Amino acid sequence: MHVTHLSLADFRSYARVEVPLEPGVTAFVGPNGQGKTNLVEAVGYLATLGSHRVSSDAPLVRMGAERAIVRAAVVQGERQQLIELELNPGKANRARINRSSQVKPRDVLGIVRSVLFAPEDLALVKGDPGERRRFLDELITARSPRMGGVRADYDRVLKQRNTLLKTAALARRHGGRQMDLSTLDIWDQHLARAGAELLAQRLDLIAALQPLADKAYQQLAPGGGPLALEYRGSAGEAMADAATREELYGVLLAALGEARKQEIERGVTLVGPHRDDLVLKLGQLPAKGYASHGESWSYALALRLASYDLLRAESPMSGPGGSPDGGGRRAGEPVLVLDDVFAELDARRRERLAELVAPGEQVLVTAAVAEDVPAVLAGARFTVSGGAVEKVTP
Repeated sequence: MHVTHLSLADFRSYARVEVPLEPGVTAFVGPNGQGKTNLVEAVGYLATLGSHRVSSDAPLVRMGAERAIVRAAVVQGERQQLIELELNPGKANRARINRSSQVKPRDVLGIVRSVLFAPEDLALVKGDPGERRRFLDELITARSPRMGGVRADYDRVLKQRNTLLKTAALARRHGGRQMDLSTLDIWDQHLARAGAELLAQRLDLIAALQPLADKAYQQLAPGGGPLALEYRGSAGEAMADAATREELYGVLLAALGEARKQEIERGVTLVGPHRDDLVLKLGQLPAKGYASHGESWSYALALRLASYDLLRAESPMSGPGGSPDGGGRRAGEPVLVLDDVFAELDARRRERLAELVAPGEQVLVTAAVAEDVPAVLAGARFTVSGGAVEKVTP
């Protein structure tokens, strides 16, 4: 899978820009603050319906504009599709596939799949649990786009349940009439049902990711490790014995019941996937707080490489030998995005990472200077400066 054309209107710093793309490596080179990351951020948005830099859509819309448009032509095997997202801060976003207006934004999930390396990835190791939950949930949605709907359902139920708990807590603190919380049982069931599906997918993902992450770390930092990915659930130790979705549902429902008194006192839901964490271990110790800066970078990169390898292995095949030309290439191989990563790495890690990603079907790289792009990543080059994106003629 690769993007053949990217079109932006009022997205970030661009009033309008058209960027033709092709398979292989494409590097966007220019001084910081000129809009390189905005281009690859748009590709990532098409894949995840979110930005790796901000948590809301408002900063993605150019100052003074009401909305932004991200449009891309995508080729997967012999199939071509045109997808478009209209970002409307404060209102519902809109989506089109092949110019049809009868789709929801989450219907585009799975058409573009991408794995993004960025300086922000260090937060996977050093940041709070929310960073790691987001990593897991974006990856399970890339594996199974229907999970976008499950995540939306879970968030909706959680919001409504929290509203009920907060209202009850405020009434209790101010000596008001005790609220009827009989509907809380229904919200518990809804939360446990969606939460069990989310948990099952996360646990399956971690099992698949573990050996790939350990292998990638060894490639980046030979002799280091081993890595261990450990899921820490807010529902307690009973989760470890739950082998099916129904069992996970039962565990969550029981945990919600046990936590109810405390939840009513605090006015917030204390049990569920939104409170869980992925503990990253290096050897016998947690990477957070114990790994060096270089080890933390290698760990974060290993997680992204493992994600890429997993999506590539699970992508659909097309044509004899796995591709239309019989070359064995997978039609759904994700786009690899390396956003200003090489400047953050020492020479050894830089070369190892470049060698590992060079064979990708489509690799998009940003760099402040051309010298930051390793020679093995030869391919198309664009200069980015003052809002202009121009292809460099060899």
